[in-house]
Amino acid sequence: MKRDGLLYRIREGIYDTCYIMVHEVKNEFRDEGLLIFCVLVPLFYPLLYSWIYNNEVVRDVPVAIVDFSHSHASREFTRMLDASADIKVAYYCNSLDEAKELTGKQQVHGTIYFPNDFEQRLGRGEQATVSVYCDMSLMLTYKAIYSAAQAVASKMSSQIQISKSNDFTNRDDEVTTKPLDFDEVPIFNTTTGYGNAILPGVLILILQQTLLLGIGLSAGTARETNRFQNLVPIQKHYNGIFRIVLGKSAAYFSLYIIMAAYITLCVPRMFHYISLVSAQTIIGLMVPYLLAVIFFGMTLSCLVRYRENVMLLVIFTSVPLLFMTGISWPQSNMPWFWQAFAWIFPSTFGIRGFLRISSMGASLQDIQVEYQALWLQTLIYFFTACLVYRYQIILSHKRARARLKQMAESRKNWASQQA
Repeated sequence: MKRDGLLYRIREGIYDTCYIMVHEVKNEFRDEGLLIFCVLVPLFYPLLYSWIYNNEVVRDVPVAIVDFSHSHASREFTRMLDASADIKVAYYCNSLDEAKELTGKQQVHGTIYFPNDFEQRLGRGEQATVSVYCDMSLMLTYKAIYSAAQAVASKMSSQIQISKSNDFTNRDDEVTTKPLDFDEVPIFNTTTGYGNAILPGVLILILQQTLLLGIGLSAGTARETNRFQNLVPIQKHYNGIFRIVLGKSAAYFSLYIIMAAYITLCVPRMFHYISLVSAQTIIGLMVPYLLAVIFFGMTLSCLVRYRENVMLLVIFTSVPLLFMTGISWPQSNMPWFWQAFAWIFPSTFGIRGFLRISSMGASLQDIQVEYQALWLQTLIYFFTACLVYRYQIILSHKRARARLKQMAESRKNWASQQA
């Protein structure tokens, strides 16, 4: 067989790619930073998030009561509030200023105010008001207080309607209080909890951010020690850019396909979150997503001069990337610029696709837009990674030749001085 034969070159390319992959895997476990961000963080960080959000909704939110009415109706309203699962009456205040002070100290998260004419207006058949003041710094407590107050107000209104009606049967009372009946049935997020709404996005974002950290740390280490050429353990194949990129990406992919299975399949079930994924759909989504993230990280590695730079970059972008996916703020309400900017990042399509798969039981056909976008990003970022690595290696060779030339001139000057 000729040395330059096609079969020989294929075998040689596969061998070199595997060699680079093994070399990179060894580096992952030798470097403490890579070990932490690529192994320990994906293992334990999702558990922390899942444990924090595991209660799904807040219960027994403390509120203060300011009752200027001192009537049976206001006390009945307060008792019904306290009996709800969402609110706990913690303080009775003599003024709104006192309740405001408690809110400032975070001892209560809201105030229920009854004016002095509350019962009189009800007795005269007029519309009475109950003021609800909420601490808006935490949306979950606001939702709990407002929803509970609204439910109690609706219940008392129904009782007042029944007492003033001339109905004879319970069915007549039902028609009087609810002429248009409805059933509230939550779709997909049946628990109406915050954890089931936000956790799928957080889990997928953890995969991307830790991968970017690992790839950036590896590139920063090589650049700090001025040995970018060590990215390629086979010196004679510096020009085999495809082998370099494929070998390094295979090392990260082989590790993170296991992490992806753990994060997307095991973690939600450990904490009893909604998970409707199937093997076919999750594999079909995770393969292009991980490849797109890996090649994207390898492309961005040219911006990492020091190891600390990538940490600042990834931490700074984590929250904006989560917002731009549209899971915490409606995508339709975002400016067109930010919607287009979000297409740069694989997490945008990965989170949207996984949310539909996990919470809605979607198939690959249902997430065809996200699926195709991830494969397109994989193709684009693969070639950009090849260009970046080619440029870095050429630059490294130029620096090496310049150092050798400088050393030769220094040696020559030293020899001339000795002579």
